[in-house]
This record gives sequence, C-alpha cells and structure tokens, in this order.
Amino acid sequence: MATREIAGKTVQVNEEGFMTNPAEWTKEIAVEIAREEGIAELSEAHWKVIDFCRQSAATTGKAPTLRTITNGSGVSTKDLFALFPKGPAKKVARISGLGKPEGCV
Repeated sequence: MATREIAGKTVQVNEEGFMTNPAEWTKEIAVEIAREEGIAELSEAHWKVIDFCRQSAATTGKAPTLRTITNGSGVSTKDLFALFPKGPAKKVARISGLGKPEGCV
C-alpha cells in the first residue's frame, strides 16, 4: 500500500490516490485535497456534504453514490455539481477521505 503526505500527515492511499483508512482523515487533509481538486475554499455547504458522506460511510462501510448523497444530504444534483464540479461523488469521496464510490469510472 502506498503512502502520501497530505497536510503534514502521512496517510495510506491506493493507486488512484484515494485514502484507504478513513480514520487517518482530518479536516486539514480535506482542505488540502479540495485545493488539489480545484476547490479553493470549503464552504458550509461543502462541509454539509462531506459530513454526510463520512457518516454514511461509517454506517455502510463504503463511499456513498451520487444518488445516496442527494437523497440523504438534501443537496440537489445541480448544487452538488456546482459545489464539486466534474464528478461530484468521486470528488467528495476523495475530499472526505473515503474510497472511490461504486459505479464511478
């Protein structure tokens, strides 16, 4: 398993750069990954989605799909694409320190 330093912390990642241990995640790591993904600042709306995804993954053991995120967080698909452009489920999973969601290419 590969490791990578993010926000001054060494974390385990897979070959696609997704964190493999959600327990290693911190809000500082989320901010740095978001910057790498082209999101300069995480707003309250971003954190609402991130927090939902982490709670969902803690229950199910896997990153939520786009449909699960929209149904569970109350954020519309259109708003998700505005918050996390170009593949919101995959992008929010990376920022949330979760694995790649099922069904993502």
